[in-house]
Parts: sequence; structure tokens; C-alpha cells
Amino acid sequence: MSKSKQNKLKRYLGIALLIGLPIVAGADIYKYVDKYGRVYLTDRPAHTGYKRLVKTWKGWSEVTSSAINYRHLAQNRKRFAPTIELAAKHNKLPSALLHAVITAESAYDPNAVSRAGAVGLMQLMPATAERYGVRDRKDPRANVAGGTRYLKDLLGMFDNDLVLALAAYNAGENAVIKHGRQIPPYQETQTYVRRVLKFYNDYKKSKS
Repeated sequence: MSKSKQNKLKRYLGIALLIGLPIVAGADIYKYVDKYGRVYLTDRPAHTGYKRLVKTWKGWSEVTSSAINYRHLAQNRKRFAPTIELAAKHNKLPSALLHAVITAESAYDPNAVSRAGAVGLMQLMPATAERYGVRDRKDPRANVAGGTRYLKDLLGMFDNDLVLALAAYNAGENAVIKHGRQIPPYQETQTYVRRVLKFYNDYKKSKS
């Protein structure tokens, strides 16, 4: 993002915060404050100093729920592409879908850890990893293989409804079933589904 675009985004965010307007954007917004107190806003963080902003009932606040390294995102996307392609082929899923999930889950950081205890590229919880035989959740191949099988099973469970499968991947299949086989009324899950679908469409277009 250019400096002029960053300045425009900064001005718009400031106005929106002051008058309570919703911010409409195609990607997350990240904030960085340098040692001189200068604030930088962007949708493409260049280093780990940036913090993602989310809307709360008190306004906009920083996300501190997970540790993800964005510094090597492009490099890791290329590095893990063969692993993702292989898992997609074995499970007969579009590789663009796996890339979308991994982008939303970990930004391709194999060492990403969430506050809830999810680990790795596809952010596997301990119980999910055990279910799919993943002994080392930070092992990219094992993590992607287990996460892909889980996603495949969720698609089967919800009659190939991608939206419900993604909601279940985020909130758990029981949450989707409990809420009448609908997306649970959790802001995090609803935002997650929208993000993954956007990434999925973007990756499909880039391949066409």
C-alpha cells in the first residue's frame, strides 16, 4: 500500500472512529506505532510489529489472541505450496481452498500459536490433531495433512456446504449443529467465514 493510500486509510479510520461509521474493507486493518509515536495503518503488514484491529463494542482494539509471524508470509506461501498441493490432491479438494484457510488461520506461519492452543499452518487443536494422527502440530506436512482431512470430513458432514464446513472448522462441528446447522452467532466465526471465502475467490482468480 502506497503512502498516499495509507494516509487516506488513516484519515478514514479516524473519522469512522469519531462518528461511529462502519469501516468497509476487503482485508483486515493493521496498526503499527513507531518509536516516535507515529501511527501507521495498512492492510499489508510488512513486519511483526503490526497489530490487527478488530471492532468491539468499545470501538476498535488490537488483536492479541494469537502469535503469528507475518514477515515471511510470501516466502512461506511459496515454500509450502507443494505440501498444500499434495494434500489437496489426496483429498480431492481445491488447493485454492486450502491456501485460503491457511492464509486466514496462520498466514503460512508453521509456528503460529493461538491463545486457545491451536498450532501450526492449519491451527490444529490437540484433540483434532490426535483424531487425525498428527503427533507434531508444528510439522507442516503433518499439520496440513490433518487439517485437510478434517476439512474434508466437515464438508461431508454438512453435505458439501462450504460455508457450514468453514464455520465448523472455526467454531467446531457441534456449534454448527447446535445452532440448527447454521453459522453460529459468533462474530469471530462469521468474520472468519467471510475472510476465507474472500481469500478463496482471490486465489481462484489468480489461477485462472
